[in-house]
Amino acid sequence: MLDDLKYIHSKDADDALGIAANQWQQLKSEYNLSDLNYDIENVVFAGMGGSALAALLSTTWPGCKLPFQIWRKYELPAYVNEKTLLIISSYSGNTEETISALDAGAKAGAQIVVVAGGGKLIEIAKDKNYPYALLPKASQPRFGALNGLKALVTIFERAGIIESGSIDKLASSAEFLKNEIATWLPDVVESKNPAKQLALNVAGSSPVIYGGPLTFPAAYKWKISFNENAKNVAWCNEIPEFSHNEFLGWTSHPVDKPYSVIDLRSSLEHERVQKRFTVTEKLLSGKRPHPYVVEAKGSDELEQMLYLVVFGDFVSLYVALINGLNPTPVDLIEKMKNSLDS
Repeated sequence: MLDDLKYIHSKDADDALGIAANQWQQLKSEYNLSDLNYDIENVVFAGMGGSALAALLSTTWPGCKLPFQIWRKYELPAYVNEKTLLIISSYSGNTEETISALDAGAKAGAQIVVVAGGGKLIEIAKDKNYPYALLPKASQPRFGALNGLKALVTIFERAGIIESGSIDKLASSAEFLKNEIATWLPDVVESKNPAKQLALNVAGSSPVIYGGPLTFPAAYKWKISFNENAKNVAWCNEIPEFSHNEFLGWTSHPVDKPYSVIDLRSSLEHERVQKRFTVTEKLLSGKRPHPYVVEAKGSDELEQMLYLVVFGDFVSLYVALINGLNPTPVDLIEKMKNSLDS
């Protein structure tokens, strides 16, 4: 099935696989932001769904020198004030929770920067003279996560809260990602295509994806991709926290469970985290499905994160095709938004 290009094109009507294949180009996006000479003590990133992915990925690389919180609610933390850098993110520019957070931030006197693809947020930014990064159009926010990351890294560097040169480093990683993507494309046959192989193994089950501190942001992206691309329930969790609770949840039922376990591992994780993966696999042998292990490729944290994120996109897209679905539309989410407005 996954080697049948005619079948793939008939189901992937919006060319989600083509969009995934070109994600490396997003790392070369440029955003016209001047230096942000703010006196700030903390950073809050307000965004929902795919619009918040960039912030989560940034915790793996490049990080932030100041206290940093991702916020997915209507209101803001009580500590937000004039020394808070408040980054407001929405691909559509019309997300109601994010617009509400912007209003709250303005009342608190926060230093506001907007990241959006248009809509009300860009209109507000222009009217209020807030700095903003205008994102290229994306068919769905989850397909533009690397655009969002490039915009966020630009904001961080302009504000002086990450190492200088991070913008260029992100762009220089594009060639690495392009080369890796070439091995996952639809015209690479299943026997040589690890993304197709994993998709065939996990299709028909509910994926449970585990990562360590470095790989958990990618694991969360996998969850979203399975949810929205394959219309598949999926879960994720982080090690070592998993070891203190969820670990036991696998022990009280037969091993024949309707799940597929996927471990996202990195050679750059803390050595104790790496050992926890190994010990977990040993102690839970026979109590849960044997995990599929995905080893991150790349010479540093950035490359490994990019590898895992985009590999997960391809796996979830192939699962969608196995499910006989067009990966792109999220009609029920749109219905939810419309129902809230009626």
